[in-house]
Amino acid sequence: MKVTIADVAKHAGVSKSTVSRILNGNYGQNTQETIDKVLKVIKELDYRPNMLAQGLKSMKTNVIGIILSNLKNPFWARVLEGVEDTCRLNGYSLMICNSNEDPLLEEELVKGFQMKQVDGIIMNPTVKNDFLYKSLVEKQFPFVTINRKIFGLDVDLVTMDNVAGAVAGVEHLLRHGKKSIALFVYTPDYVSPRLDRIEGYKKALSNKGMKVEDSLIHIIEEKNGLVKETVKRILSDDQNRPDAIFSTNNMMTLEILEGIKEVGLNVPDDISLVGYDETVWSMHLNPPLTTVNQPSYEMGEIAAKRLIELIEKDGDKHPTTNILQPNLIVRESCGVKKEEIFSE
Repeated sequence: MKVTIADVAKHAGVSKSTVSRILNGNYGQNTQETIDKVLKVIKELDYRPNMLAQGLKSMKTNVIGIILSNLKNPFWARVLEGVEDTCRLNGYSLMICNSNEDPLLEEELVKGFQMKQVDGIIMNPTVKNDFLYKSLVEKQFPFVTINRKIFGLDVDLVTMDNVAGAVAGVEHLLRHGKKSIALFVYTPDYVSPRLDRIEGYKKALSNKGMKVEDSLIHIIEEKNGLVKETVKRILSDDQNRPDAIFSTNNMMTLEILEGIKEVGLNVPDDISLVGYDETVWSMHLNPPLTTVNQPSYEMGEIAAKRLIELIEKDGDKHPTTNILQPNLIVRESCGVKKEEIFSE
């Protein structure tokens, strides 16, 4: 037989409203003796509140939804850690969904979250659902975007300084004598990190007084195999082969390494390589990979804290932008000798 709040009240010798207040952490005028007695009875009877019913009554479920664009990318594992840890510390549960870069699915997921009465949403947007994003803002629904800007809309955002990250990676290669650096980036399509990394690449060259060669910028559709085939094509041209590659995505980096291997070349003896996003496997590659490291855990932590502020109406309601700073982790793939390695 299911234990009810009335059972707890009866066994503790208090009213149902007293039990309800103590469950919600609102101890009010209750003595410590009463609080301890109620909590003891709850434990003894193994009482489990109906969270859905409580949520419908209070219009708050203590559940947050997060929609990410591509869960296959290991970058998001640390972001999720930051979000989940922060939610748990603040008494919230987390529902995780993957839009897989599909705007129709993204819209369906947002509507599904709203039907489930989540208190707020964190989203790495596809940036292809302007009407959806505007409707969330107009309804004043608690909503925080991460990583990607939604151009033309003032919303809470936690992102990285992707221009600075790209500048750090490319300037490092230039300082170590690289003259022809190929840039690999997925088709931008108004995705701000990709646009910013292209800008950072160009800025690094400009800072050193070097001309930007369009032939070295490879913008590639996000489909399996296209990056590898492009790498094989450009490295097979002995006359115009670049001496370094700057990869702007960790999934892309794996394909680049496959392509280099398949044409019979070696990193860093034949070509230097710098990637983007530190992962658990970066240091275990042969040679270990130089990467632009992003504070991904902090991104998730800050986004969750901001969303909880909006949900609980605690603090400034005007949209805020948090821009986190990356750093370069230097390893042997860029051509630096092991004994010279340091973190820039």
